[in-house]
Amino acid sequence: MSETEKTPEITLEQLSGAYTMRAKFYKHMFDVLRETYDNDTAIDLMSKATFRLGSEMGQKLKPHGPANIEALTEQFLQGIPCKDHLFAPELRKCDKEGMEIQFHTCPLKTSWEADGREGDELEMLCRAAGAIDAGMFGAAGFTFEGETWKPGKTGCCRLIVKPGSEAAAS
Repeated sequence: MSETEKTPEITLEQLSGAYTMRAKFYKHMFDVLRETYDNDTAIDLMSKATFRLGSEMGQKLKPHGPANIEALTEQFLQGIPCKDHLFAPELRKCDKEGMEIQFHTCPLKTSWEADGREGDELEMLCRAAGAIDAGMFGAAGFTFEGETWKPGKTGCCRLIVKPGSEAAAS
């Protein structure tokens, strides 16, 4: 492979910048939707879009569905670039009954906080963006029961994934 054909190295700074840009897009889209509709409609519309994005992303996890939680967890965690720096995931549970991961930070939430978003407004942004996880794990065949950040809580999202309905029926 020649020097020009090598995959370029991406720095943590560049990756953080990409997440910041994504967070700003979500923030601006949320603001535009709230200017046109009420908060609930804005959250609903953003959630539908992020859910669809997650559904596309979940296709790569589908071979593990509906019940191979251990393989799902391994592939999911390995697929998060710079995960310890950007998300600080804590794997709390991973067995045949389910997986639980607590994220202690999130580059989207960090960006929104830096832009002065807080309280209920920050919670709404997290909820709308967090629909990506429901889409991703649902498309892979699993049951998603996670939670997004809420005022008064520390950290960020808590992912809870259980075997899908096909597994429960067998």
